[in-house]
Amino acid sequence: MSVTVPLSILDLAPIGPGETARESLEGSVALARLAEARGYRRVWYAEHHNMPRIASSATSVLIAHVAANTSTIRVGAGGIMLPNHSPLTIAEQFGTLETLHPGRIDLGLGRAPGTDEKTLYALRRDPRSAERFPYDVQELQGYLTGRSLIPGVDATPGKGTNVPLYILGSSLFGAKLAAALGLPYAFASHFAPDALQDAVALYRREFQPSEQLDRPYVIAAVNVIAADTEEEAQRQLRIVKRQRVKWLLGRGQTITDEQADEILASPHGRQVEHMLRYAAVGTPAAVAEYLDWFTGHADADELIVAHQSPTIEQRLRSVELLADGTGLATSDRSLDS
Repeated sequence: MSVTVPLSILDLAPIGPGETARESLEGSVALARLAEARGYRRVWYAEHHNMPRIASSATSVLIAHVAANTSTIRVGAGGIMLPNHSPLTIAEQFGTLETLHPGRIDLGLGRAPGTDEKTLYALRRDPRSAERFPYDVQELQGYLTGRSLIPGVDATPGKGTNVPLYILGSSLFGAKLAAALGLPYAFASHFAPDALQDAVALYRREFQPSEQLDRPYVIAAVNVIAADTEEEAQRQLRIVKRQRVKWLLGRGQTITDEQADEILASPHGRQVEHMLRYAAVGTPAAVAEYLDWFTGHADADELIVAHQSPTIEQRLRSVELLADGTGLATSDRSLDS
């Protein structure tokens, strides 16, 4: 079964047990190269801070490295947490990326800090910065289009690069903003599934055409674990759930696999199960069938897949098997690359 929309990848750059940050980043390069060879549309990286199991904190640096080690696939942020930065700085960073890799750079924007309050202080950011998010998006857009909202201030590089912007969200706020600004909307249903359908419906209903986009465009995120057998896929899923329990609920304590399973079976474990509500797990055929259903359920124009297998090698295999199972069909509703 083929999926009728383009497929992309959200690479969370995880640092698995026993792995180093360097190994994680080398794995991200290998994954992007494989995705390029197998016909995925884009690969995105997300900004997180003070998370010992995620290696994508310096997101623009990672994007530059991956773009330099690939040649055609689109590479970008999914996303940059704009309240952590000045719009001018991000315009300069992504203007530089676009100048070096023309036509290949995406800039997805979120308003969450991507971290906790202590780390927010360490970033020297004001917690109220998120309140300026809509204006900051427009200020950033002005730098990239060459129509700066601050007279006498331009981004160099950046001015006139027209790096495409995407609004990321997990609630109705982002949907309304993306619709008002006429920007593509990417919903984080891979970890925050609740408002998916309501947000997409609101976005499509209120969308206003813009210079960047003449009609609504929705990217929906979904978890995937594709393996050669159903048993292997389910084994990997159990490992992923245990790791989530240890990272989210461990609070510095050592949790055994048996304890993690007990937590997963308790009310405290429901958070982990809920975060993985939208997950295609199984053989290539089963995963393709699920993604076909999810495309309609999310009313999506594109799916961005978070391959959740525990090791780099298993994620690479998942990337391959998903490509085999779906055929990566191009949709008539696709966004111009």
